[in-house]
Amino acid sequence: MQTGAIDLASIPGPMDLQATLESGQTFRWSRLDGRTYEDPAPSGGDAWYRTVHDGEVIEVRQTAAALEWRSTFDATETLSRRLRLDDDLGSILEEVPGDEVVARAVERFAGMRLVREPFWETLVSFILSAQMRVERIHQLVETLATTYGDPVEWRGETLYSFPSSTALAEQSERDLRDLGVGYRAPYLRETAAMIAAEAVSPAAVASSPYETARETLTSLVGVGPKVADCVLLFSLGFAEPVPLDTWIRSAIEEHFPEAAAGSYDDTSRAIRDRFGPHPGYTQTYVFHHLRTTDRAEVGRGD
Repeated sequence: MQTGAIDLASIPGPMDLQATLESGQTFRWSRLDGRTYEDPAPSGGDAWYRTVHDGEVIEVRQTAAALEWRSTFDATETLSRRLRLDDDLGSILEEVPGDEVVARAVERFAGMRLVREPFWETLVSFILSAQMRVERIHQLVETLATTYGDPVEWRGETLYSFPSSTALAEQSERDLRDLGVGYRAPYLRETAAMIAAEAVSPAAVASSPYETARETLTSLVGVGPKVADCVLLFSLGFAEPVPLDTWIRSAIEEHFPEAAAGSYDDTSRAIRDRFGPHPGYTQTYVFHHLRTTDRAEVGRGD
């Protein structure tokens, strides 16, 4: 086991590990005290979070001075990339709109960063996301890993990597339904086969203009514009996407009615303009704020 620390003073802007990992951007991090998603406030203290990355285990926690990690490899670079520690978050937050709902979201969760997670597991997570709370998405993603992923031994425990596209493509629709994914089973199976056949290249998508990239992803089965926007924002590093899910549509209706432009494309362009120079960041703060203000509603869904 290797250990290390990333000095918080070396990171441009604030850092809130709990808000970053529990804000519905990513579903492969689990809090080791078993309280993932229990408390929406940034009060996780020094709780450890764990994931499996390319067959390697990473655990990380935030202390007053550092992000401390322990892993099967030197995880500094991987954590810096996945948690976007190079983003100048202080400058970004100075440029978000001053509307009351945005200001309140930033006040509650200052330090929440966008993530840059692995493409395939992000794609699967958001195919599963329609009409599901974040807790349930996390549970299903973990079930897929423990059922079809490769075992990884770690400190006396058996953990599991996320299953490959080939592994999911080989499963029957019935087997996937039996895991609880419901009507999404054929979407997972067919998209897994397309990814395994390299019908879509993540690298090519990442290098495309934003709206071209979104259109490319929607060629995958079960991927509409909202799911595509989530993948572009939370995996491929695009700054523009504003996924129009339940919470953002509610925010538009109540707080930004001038952005309600009818179609997904037109509303997307209007709310991106309204959300300022960092629309992906603005929407993530608004989403997490609204979702955790009324936890009785649907989570990441359409």
